[in-house]
Amino acid sequence: MSGNGFGHSFRFTTFGESHGPAIGCVIDGVPPRLPLSEADIQPYLDRRRPGQNRFTTQRQEEDAVRILSGVFEGMTTGTSIGLMIDNTDQRSHDYSGVKDTFRPGHADWVYEQKYGIRDYRGGGRSSARETAMRVAAGAVARVILDHVVAGGVTIRGAMVQMGPHAIDRNRWVWGETAENSFWCPDAATVPVWEEFLDGVRKRGSSVGGVVEVVASNVPVGLGCPVYDKLDADIAKAMMSINAVKGVEIGDGFRAAELFGEDNADEMRAGNNGETLFLANHAGGILGGLSTGQDVVVRLAVKPTSSILIPTRSVDRGGAEVEVITKGRHDPCVAIRAVPVAEAMLAAVLADHLLRHRGQCSFP
Repeated sequence: MSGNGFGHSFRFTTFGESHGPAIGCVIDGVPPRLPLSEADIQPYLDRRRPGQNRFTTQRQEEDAVRILSGVFEGMTTGTSIGLMIDNTDQRSHDYSGVKDTFRPGHADWVYEQKYGIRDYRGGGRSSARETAMRVAAGAVARVILDHVVAGGVTIRGAMVQMGPHAIDRNRWVWGETAENSFWCPDAATVPVWEEFLDGVRKRGSSVGGVVEVVASNVPVGLGCPVYDKLDADIAKAMMSINAVKGVEIGDGFRAAELFGEDNADEMRAGNNGETLFLANHAGGILGGLSTGQDVVVRLAVKPTSSILIPTRSVDRGGAEVEVITKGRHDPCVAIRAVPVAEAMLAAVLADHLLRHRGQCSFP
């Protein structure tokens, strides 16, 4: 299987399965002499960790990360950084019922067709369990952004819609995202989502959502025009996350409804000779290069495919069957996609920052 790595100058490769002994990643391209320890990574993993409330899977994983290489006396050495997390709460028997059947909406059937074999225990490599290592790699990317960019780069994510219920953007408060189970920036929407998701969960179903991620203090000029545009790499990063089916940058699809004069990010001269933008319809990226404004990304996450409601499928022999997926699953996987999306945006920005410095840092 190819395609287990992401990035160029900052590149990480993940390995491991949902119900294997461990998951891990190897990160290449991290500059030397940056301070790094498990304490820099663990808080981000804790934000993604399952089993923290009734609205996420009840699988109990500590997600305790270990640094295996690339760090000496608390500093990066410039060599490959190896990270590992032990799996400690696998219940493979929960999946014995789907050993010979294909779960609708999952990767089961296509994996079987492509490889002739699949790990049915939680989906193996196709499981969202893999995203823990993305979060770990994203934490290392944040260390680069914090130490190379003056003032650091702030990356924050929020869930802005659950099923048909969207937030009121006039009530957006970033601090609220840390005060509820949904990363919701609108406190008044939280009880609406709680009641709605409780109903979805009790009937054994699931629901999708929309996640928004914003990066602030991004340097001007990150990105490589034409095929490696910053927004193109961000879109690939987000689409590579399990269950993501759509990505928007800035106004996204809403831009199709606007006239040119409405969509233009007009510019004026500031008092100190700097250029000021009067709007940010482009989401902080023009011509594939960052403008210095906030980079704004939204991603649509489909409903979790593992549900207790019977769905029609076929088995390995081609017989028609009904499938009920037992086990511990997220009724709305978009909730835990928030820290994953933050991590992937951090990885893209760190990658392009290092690429930019390699080409454009001459005196």
